Amino acid sequence: MNLPFNTVHGWIGTNLSRPECVVAHLSGLLLVPNWQLSGGISLIDNLGETHHIIANTPIPLRPNGIALEAGGTVLLAHMGEQDGGIFRLHANGDVEHVVNTIEGSAVPPTNFVVQDSTGRIWLTVSTRKTPRALDYRAHANSGFIAVAESGSTDARIVADGLGYTNECVIDEQRGFVWVNETFGRRLTRFAISGGPRLTLKDPVCIHEFKAGTYPDGLALDEQGYLWITSIVSNRILRLSPGGHAELMFEDSDQQHLQWTETAYQNDLLGREHLDNAHGQQMRNISNLAFGGPQRNRLYLGNLLGDQLPWIDTEFKGVQMPHWDVELGPLTRFTTQTT
Repeated sequence: MNLPFNTVHGWIGTNLSRPECVVAHLSGLLLVPNWQLSGGISLIDNLGETHHIIANTPIPLRPNGIALEAGGTVLLAHMGEQDGGIFRLHANGDVEHVVNTIEGSAVPPTNFVVQDSTGRIWLTVSTRKTPRALDYRAHANSGFIAVAESGSTDARIVADGLGYTNECVIDEQRGFVWVNETFGRRLTRFAISGGPRLTLKDPVCIHEFKAGTYPDGLALDEQGYLWITSIVSNRILRLSPGGHAELMFEDSDQQHLQWTETAYQNDLLGREHLDNAHGQQMRNISNLAFGGPQRNRLYLGNLLGDQLPWIDTEFKGVQMPHWDVELGPLTRFTTQTT
């Protein structure tokens, strides 16, 4: 298959534990979740050295998505077996609970977190069902997006009925929120309605993905195109604002992919299909982030590897709100080069 990217260009980091989500900073610092011990984050400096911050908590955290805040604290979307929520991790390992409830009720296992330029915290919940595998279905519709205003510990739902909600992009310049529905196999766009009580309206299905594509990670480039990773098939797609998709990369095990697709079509998809997915190079890629000095290097989060693969591109990612924030005590994990 002749694709724009036929191979991984390099690897970075060591001893990573479920680096599902990547956050890239102007300094060259990369941050990923860490499921070792009581959970936390791993940091990779611009020389490739890996450092770990483990949470000082008796109850292990299982961060899925993470978000870097000004001052060097990191938000963790906790995806426990039964419980969720958003926690703040400090550089010394201290932890505080940031989003305790959603409309007064307990937060289900939480998939993703991102902060916009106003300080609002956006989070996604893939499913209300437990265990989550019960909703690895084409008809899934219990996922949602919620928002906590800056300083509030209670979030409110702004979009509901989604087909296993995964990553979302807050496109503040254009006034949209884009979200992947992994087992609904579609990318949906909402319009942001501002004012004192932010809401999402006018949902539009921008693209329905075909067999073998289960959209997970999501990033935006400066041309307004969406970049999507697919778990299981290890695909990267680039999607135009109008919904045209171009396959940029794939590293699939075709036998495993067909086994998974058959299970999906028959409502039998389970953990065994996700936990054993791999290609010749990739270990179930789940996320992508634009980094490097020009923001044209794709770092690929993954579910089953202990390193991050990367690919250089001709495309440049948009500058996210966290791109140039002050790192505070995390500055010690950066290496100044001349």
